[in-house]
Amino acid sequence: MHKLVAALAVALSIAPALAQNPPRNEEVFRYRGADRDARLAQRARAEGTVVLYTSLAPTESKPLAEAFEKKYGVKVELWRALSDKVVQRVITEAQGRRNAVDVVETNGPEMEMLAREKLLAEVHSPHLADLPAEAIPAHRSWYPDRMNFFVVGYNTQKVQRSEIPATYEGFLDPKWKGRIGLEATDAEWMATLVKAWGEAKGMDFFQKLSAMKPDVRKGHVLLAELVAAGEVPVGLTLYNSNVVSLKRKGAPIDFVPVQPVAARPQGIGAARAAPHPNAALLFIDFVLSPEGQRLFESMGRVPASTRVKSELNNFPFRLIEPATVLDEAAKWEKLWNDSFINK
Repeated sequence: MHKLVAALAVALSIAPALAQNPPRNEEVFRYRGADRDARLAQRARAEGTVVLYTSLAPTESKPLAEAFEKKYGVKVELWRALSDKVVQRVITEAQGRRNAVDVVETNGPEMEMLAREKLLAEVHSPHLADLPAEAIPAHRSWYPDRMNFFVVGYNTQKVQRSEIPATYEGFLDPKWKGRIGLEATDAEWMATLVKAWGEAKGMDFFQKLSAMKPDVRKGHVLLAELVAAGEVPVGLTLYNSNVVSLKRKGAPIDFVPVQPVAARPQGIGAARAAPHPNAALLFIDFVLSPEGQRLFESMGRVPASTRVKSELNNFPFRLIEPATVLDEAAKWEKLWNDSFINK
């Protein structure tokens, strides 16, 4: 979350977005005629290119781009960076009236940040009905395309599945001291559990968890790798997509969706001033379609679509609200750091 706070500071330091949504873009993005799909594909091929800014790893963003290019014959110009850099570039280009990006795909809170800067357009897609209604922002300027689920990951050679407690409170048992780890930036996980349990119960749990002195490591991929290696037997805040990716490669790692499972939506949206509006919308359609969502699942990413079920998403979860993350970032960051970082 510390990167989110930094990115928010960048956004607030920049003047309100200068780029406006050309009328032709709005007509493209909201068109619902019977010929919509055929017209969109034809006009996207005429535009020839779609420019994508994303924080999705190259091992996943490149296959996604290649699948779209193969299906539609529209070239994807891909720029990849960490989510805060994606936000900074989109805002800076808008300030300079350099409208280069068509589609943005990154963390939900960062997408919400861009929506507040009025840089994303409301779009219509026939695949919106497949998305969890509670995950769709009221302004409809971006949509969830994948999820990050916080789960308990464990080394299968060090810990038996039957040993994993049914609730997080079970990890307060002294037998887990020296055996559990956390990722260093997961303040939003803390916020979600406290909101789910109520402040008294939630803060009592985190005070006791702090006293357990968990092994805190920076980076979700790193923590998953340490669990797979047995250096950290159990990680309480692993992304299940990272666990499954390692598991599919033969690593001794698995996960349990200990409730409540906190789910952070990752999002996709069209730039208001997209230079290739038809290609932008066609790409969003592809990503949100069952085909695009199954491709995410095949790469170990959690599909947002309710039509694509797998071990990655077939359990209850509690949504992390991106708008709330932005509004309360400083509060939870301080509580988290006081509990686990600055001890």
